[in-house]
Amino acid sequence: MNIANAWWIACGILIAVELCTGTFYLLMLALGCAAGAGAAHLGLGGEQQVLTAAVVGGAAVAACYLARRNSHQVVPAGENADVNMDIGQTVEVDSWQSDGSTRVKYRGAAWQARCISNTVPVPGRYVIRAVEGSCLLLDH
Repeated sequence: MNIANAWWIACGILIAVELCTGTFYLLMLALGCAAGAGAAHLGLGGEQQVLTAAVVGGAAVAACYLARRNSHQVVPAGENADVNMDIGQTVEVDSWQSDGSTRVKYRGAAWQARCISNTVPVPGRYVIRAVEGSCLLLDH
């Protein structure tokens, strides 16, 4: 068994563990092991192989971390359509109270609702943007 095979075995082990745990970062480390195997196939020495694996794997982990950090905005559950199926649904508003509240018929029940836009609310079709307790927050 040569050193390139050891790199490929380490790569396979990391992929198998990632499949069991769902940790995407292990795939990035497996990519580093694949780079180490590539370096071994090119005939580079052991130190260069480890350095190649570390640089590629570390850069891949850092890139993955930065991409996930920048794209992962925490949305409160009351405003998250993935958590609350009411977000994004439409309701028909017949009239508004002077304080910007109303009662709407939604899913077979009467709900308290509030307008969250900066404009003066007028009767019409509104979209549910968030839910606070049993109050629907509406916007155009």
